[in-house]
Amino acid sequence: MSSEKDAVATITGDHDLQALKKEAENTSLKLESITDGVNENGVPKVRFVEDITSFTNSFNPPASAELMIGAYSDLFGKFKTYEGSLAQKKQTFNAKIPEIEKSLKLVKFLKAKQDDDETLTTRYNLADMIFARAEISASGIVHLWLGANVMLEYTYDEAIELLSTKLEKAKKDLEVISENLSFVRNQIITSEVNISRIYNWDVRKKRQERMEADANKE
Repeated sequence: MSSEKDAVATITGDHDLQALKKEAENTSLKLESITDGVNENGVPKVRFVEDITSFTNSFNPPASAELMIGAYSDLFGKFKTYEGSLAQKKQTFNAKIPEIEKSLKLVKFLKAKQDDDETLTTRYNLADMIFARAEISASGIVHLWLGANVMLEYTYDEAIELLSTKLEKAKKDLEVISENLSFVRNQIITSEVNISRIYNWDVRKKRQERMEADANKE
């Protein structure tokens, strides 16, 4: 992110801030101008600027490099925030899915024991590093934590259905999150590339203008 901040700070050094503010109020440059639709999940796609000169002249009045860099930097920041949110969600689902799978496997195991009319020997935790043995019969009833300190009673079949549904939904959600995260990271790269190219274009443009001005003086 430092490179984008440096670019904005450097380029606005030669540009009056009041003039830039006035330009921002009067320009036709909008969010839709620097994005190119959305993906299948509704996430905006960053428009890659092929011809910077034509792009600047497409606005009324023509957009300055300062204004375009500011717009792409703002978009870059929003994508970085969204990237952090998606990464956190992905981490949560990566921890949640194995827990659901473990619970589902256990309920299926209990149901199998019930069908075979077997008694189950297990160990349960009394305290840290202290376990006791117990024999339990498959009663056909389990209690599941639903979150927010809520636990409900289910039959084995109800629990299997519920956990299977939750597992399927969690995997689908994780797939969508992973796709969006990959897409967002690509948009971040595109934003960075645009900022760099616009900055370099402006440097070359100003250099050319100075050379032409010097030539005219001669």
